[in-house]
Amino acid sequence: MRDDLLTLLTALAAMVLGLWAWRRWHYRSFWLVAGYPLMALTVRGTWRKVALGCGLTKKRQRWWFTLTPGAVASTGLVKVRRRFQRIAVDTKPWMWLPLPTRHGWRVTLHLLEGQIPDDYSQAAERLAHSWRVHAVRVSSPRPGRVVLSATMHDPLVRIDRLPPSDALLKVVVGRLETGKPWEIDFRTVPHWLNAGATQSGKSNLANALIVGLAPQPVALVGFDLKGGVEFTPYAPRLSALATTRAECAALLDDLVALMADRMGLCRTAGARNIWQLPPGVRPMPVVVLIDELAELYLMADKSEKDEIARTSTALLRVAQLGRAFGIYLFCCGQRIGSDLGPGVTALRAQCSGRICHRVNDPETATMTLGDLDPAALVSARAIPAETPGVAIFAGQDGQWYRARSFLVTEQAAEHAARMYSDLTPAWADITSYVHDTDTDTSELDLTELLDA
Repeated sequence: MRDDLLTLLTALAAMVLGLWAWRRWHYRSFWLVAGYPLMALTVRGTWRKVALGCGLTKKRQRWWFTLTPGAVASTGLVKVRRRFQRIAVDTKPWMWLPLPTRHGWRVTLHLLEGQIPDDYSQAAERLAHSWRVHAVRVSSPRPGRVVLSATMHDPLVRIDRLPPSDALLKVVVGRLETGKPWEIDFRTVPHWLNAGATQSGKSNLANALIVGLAPQPVALVGFDLKGGVEFTPYAPRLSALATTRAECAALLDDLVALMADRMGLCRTAGARNIWQLPPGVRPMPVVVLIDELAELYLMADKSEKDEIARTSTALLRVAQLGRAFGIYLFCCGQRIGSDLGPGVTALRAQCSGRICHRVNDPETATMTLGDLDPAALVSARAIPAETPGVAIFAGQDGQWYRARSFLVTEQAAEHAARMYSDLTPAWADITSYVHDTDTDTSELDLTELLDA
């Protein structure tokens, strides 16, 4: 008997050790074979209690048999009888079968009458605690439906580098919480606002952009209001670099003049933007990297008022009209608030791409994400200091995600800038081009224009 018990305990220990090793060394197959079926049964089995506890049920009238007390007998016992009557019951939203994902599962729900997706967004944290998962995200693919996407563990604790993108003006800078690549695509979202406190990962993201754009046929322009300490090491790959407000104003004047020149080129060719021009005529796209955006708007005394107004107006013109003419903005700052003036608020309206790292004040998070989704604002305020590189990303699909950028050191960015320095076009060559309105437009292949 003792030998049988020892054999049983040994077998159980070996099975537990095998399951642990399976989960440790190949979690994906373990999750699909063992973890997901158990989780699916748990979610479906507890959905009524969870929905009731999270306030996602509705009272509905149903016909039901109830036990109604009758007369009290002499023995003191209560007589009851079954009665068919309408009673109010708590109805839960209809849930489909949970489907496995790379880091968890997702399930589709049918909204009850009077419910909206925001009701589920407000209950997302309660749902996560009820099911013992890391986080629950809510999306609505179509009216009357919501999709709950749960992640079992934080997928951004450790990320591996993904292969770079081979598309023009598209850079893979990290990974989303869904496991997909975090891409910054200037062709789809032309202007970006990147906010973050010191040591939050804001500069690391700029380094990742420089490494990704360095081998591409684009012109990089830097605005470094820290006196040049951030972007000067990358000067071999920068066509122009401004380190003071006066230099920024002059460089912005060049960009406005360049934009006007490209307007004339597109107007002469009958094109709406430079991407409808044939490759032989199409000018090179320009990506403008701005560090410490607030320094362009800070005013020490009234003597700087005119210079700030001029700089703000020029930057806003580039943001409003630059997309069609191949000029893109990536604006970074530690402190971005409405107290800097109406110019910042107007610029924010033109930057549809938003990235918010950990910030020190709620005003910056509100300025960056407040007009998108209140839930995104809450998530941004909850980013811990020990996870640099984690940010709330709102991009081309209209949704927001938690994301984390790859670690790109200054040495790696400097190496990329030196390696591809031969691809750097001279700023004088870019700005010296003036389209001749007398040029024979027959040189432009109209068929190619229409096909572009």
